[in-house]
Amino acid sequence: MTGSIFESEKIKEDFPLLEREVNGKPIVYLDSAATSQKPIEVIDRMTDYYKQINANVHRGAYHIAELATSEMEETRTKVSRFINASSEKEIVFTKNATEAINLVAYTWARTQLNEGDVILLSSLEHHSNIVPWQQLSSERNIEIRWIPITQDGQLDLSSMDELLADVKLLCVSAVSNALGTINPVKQLTDAAHQVGAICLVDACQSVPHFKTDVAELGADFLAFSGHKMCGPTGVGVLWGRLDLLEKMPPFLGGGEMILNVTSDGFTTNEVPWKFEAGTPPIAEIIGLGVAVSYLEKIGMEAIREHEQNLTSYALDLLNDRFGDDLIIHGPGAAVERSGVISFSYRDIHPHDISQVLDQYGVCVRAGHHCCKPLMALLGVNATARASLYIYNDESDIKVLADAINEVGKIFS
Repeated sequence: MTGSIFESEKIKEDFPLLEREVNGKPIVYLDSAATSQKPIEVIDRMTDYYKQINANVHRGAYHIAELATSEMEETRTKVSRFINASSEKEIVFTKNATEAINLVAYTWARTQLNEGDVILLSSLEHHSNIVPWQQLSSERNIEIRWIPITQDGQLDLSSMDELLADVKLLCVSAVSNALGTINPVKQLTDAAHQVGAICLVDACQSVPHFKTDVAELGADFLAFSGHKMCGPTGVGVLWGRLDLLEKMPPFLGGGEMILNVTSDGFTTNEVPWKFEAGTPPIAEIIGLGVAVSYLEKIGMEAIREHEQNLTSYALDLLNDRFGDDLIIHGPGAAVERSGVISFSYRDIHPHDISQVLDQYGVCVRAGHHCCKPLMALLGVNATARASLYIYNDESDIKVLADAINEVGKIFS
């Protein structure tokens, strides 16, 4: 890396999938905003779980059951430290961030919001942070407002006083999954708290890429997924303020979430187990813990520096090489964005771009990225999206640019 000692080539060796070829070409994986690759230590630890300590948690009084419980709860401790939660009890395991957001919608929101209340969303939100609130709105006649965006894909906060009037809940992504825009979360949560609103942050695109401190952000709830941060699919996290979680009813009913059940009713377990009904994804939670340790070993500050340098290089190279033929959506400066680069190339459909790039081993996402309201604001149906992570380097960007050039030749 230019201007950095980040050892991306060495890091790449930790990821077995990156050793393979696609269509006879070395794979260039540029779709980490959708899901990241997994280091070998995560894969091995999950395999070891099934080989050595496969047992259910919290229920068995025998050795391997106690080991399984201990390792799962160790991950809760790691995640709590990783995001600077004030208590391990604030960490609720879900199957993904979508479920975490829905948990808040079905428990906190349905007990606290009523007809005439207002929910404020940003125009950069993923469908997972839109649809649950639209469902609630249709049930309760709750108003949904939208923070607009500027021409360069940043939030337009010029009318925040008016937008925040009577707002009870603010839902905002820390980083846009479609544009890479880094949102001013602390500014937003401070403003929302001044009017008595609760703040939920979708941190799927921020937790894997730079240091996260829930106290510093001023959030009340924060959701993220394991599979975007070198962990497995099937596990996510809801962090919530303990006082809020303790007042919320359970999300699902069944085993584990109860203290007692009689023929007349039940009493709930303590937080966080109140929200973890049934057998959890034990191997996946253990894998997430290994992924957290892996990222901590590299260092979140180093990860952010590497991605910012690489994003700056990519923006410069693509703009210099393709000029006005290629439009990069979102902020122009790397410091204002993550490693997500959504682009339009001439009038070529993003799916065609993606299919041609695949012939050169380049993996990018094409579509609306679960952000249809944002695509409508941008005036496009879809974009091609390259997203960078710790195992990418300048050589990957050069291959991307060369492959885009081939797209131009094919569709000239």
